[in-house]
Amino acid sequence: MSDPITSKPRVFKTGTVRIVEDASMSGLLNEQVRSLLKSSYPEIANATIRESQLEDGTPLIEFLPQPGRKG
Repeated sequence: MSDPITSKPRVFKTGTVRIVEDASMSGLLNEQVRSLLKSSYPEIANATIRESQLEDGTPLIEFLPQPGRKG
């Protein structure tokens, strides 16, 4: 279990938008954060979630939109 005082806040990324975890997202699972953000960023509703780390160890959660068909 990570120490909440010393652990770095997660960074959520969709396209060029970066959202740094705040108190409203703390303790939420990635899927719960997706639900919270999808009203502002509808493209993440069906996006794939990829987890990695930035060079400084900050957790990076990327929402990768799925290509869709129009028509």
